[in-house]
Amino acid sequence: MATPTTGPSAPPASTFTLPTSRDSETNPNKTTEIRSTFSNWDTSLHLPSWVPNNEEAAIGDRLEECTGLLEGCGADIDSIVSVLKKPLRPLWISQKTLIWLNEVPECDSWDFTPLILISASAPNGTTQQRTTSVFSWQYIAGAGDDEESWARGLSPKLFWDHVFDLIDSGPDLCKSKVAEIVERERVYHAHRGEFSPQVTVKPQKLLASNGYASHKEIQLTDFKTSMNSMSVRSPSAGGSLSWVGSTNVAVTSTLHVAAVSGHVDCVLNCDSKLSSFSFLPADMYMHLPIVTSKFDRFSIINNLPAAISFAKSKLTQGNKLLICCENGEDISICVCLAILTYLFDKQGSFDGGKYFMHSTITKLEMRQRLVLICKFAVNARPSRGNLKQVFAFLSKERDSVMSLESGCQQTEEIL
Repeated sequence: MATPTTGPSAPPASTFTLPTSRDSETNPNKTTEIRSTFSNWDTSLHLPSWVPNNEEAAIGDRLEECTGLLEGCGADIDSIVSVLKKPLRPLWISQKTLIWLNEVPECDSWDFTPLILISASAPNGTTQQRTTSVFSWQYIAGAGDDEESWARGLSPKLFWDHVFDLIDSGPDLCKSKVAEIVERERVYHAHRGEFSPQVTVKPQKLLASNGYASHKEIQLTDFKTSMNSMSVRSPSAGGSLSWVGSTNVAVTSTLHVAAVSGHVDCVLNCDSKLSSFSFLPADMYMHLPIVTSKFDRFSIINNLPAAISFAKSKLTQGNKLLICCENGEDISICVCLAILTYLFDKQGSFDGGKYFMHSTITKLEMRQRLVLICKFAVNARPSRGNLKQVFAFLSKERDSVMSLESGCQQTEEIL
């Protein structure tokens, strides 16, 4: 499988092929060879001391099953194993973890490669922390992946590009620093004619000097910041386009559509906000205002029929299809998964749905196709709720086809 394409270019020549039964037959031999090569590794189960014995036993009983699922999903395990010099072992760090830095041995002396897993969850669920500043924060366990509700428009890349500036700003200035960074990025793209919506933050309760909560609108637009940022080059500039093998299907964020317009023929816009792409004829563009499952549990499943119909008509004509959403990482990936499952066979060839109509789509095959998409769209991170909608839609479509075929067969028998 070729390396994922991240720049605006033509679709790569590599194929989009699911693992076959022959692959699954050879995998055990390959796995045995790998395991014998690293037979001196400590591959026993290691868990934190606070995990109960019964839970540890339950996890141990499922290890082989989980290993089989990993091997069967089509993930490129061999390339990872080839660079590992020591076995992987997770280490958990929580709010109760105590680490004496002068007692931590050098990593080279460890007999394993650590995977540091950090849990910010409070041991007792909800925790409210009041600081000496005007701000206070409340942590809710499980809310870490709901970044749209607390990240204030800050993307992971922007965070890491400015991580030290954010830390140095301290609790009092952190929010204003985030607003400055986000607005500078927005203005950079806006002045280049790229889609760059204004980021807004809902009014939130702040502690007034008298101790009572008051409402204050957090403004992300600052005139001085906007003017100064006009000459600042964004580190994330340059469109990002991920072609999924040789399928003529690509994914990206709405922000980058204009930058890659010369490399696609039609656009399926799954962003909740309407965008105007003047470089496209009206019949080569479709907007489906899809929102994530956190806001509407049926948004994707209700829009997939139109998405697949549009994709089928354009791909039949040999057009290059671009699927975009707000971040190019979640909704567009799920829509792409539905299209590739519905309209492409196991070899990654477009057949208009023939393979889908005469096969049963299982969760394993869905997982295999998603893994293949992620090999090309390396920033993909589809949410579980959205993926469940895709599987529900495909299952319903397949059941409808089977019912229709059964009805036709019964009619023929009667006649």
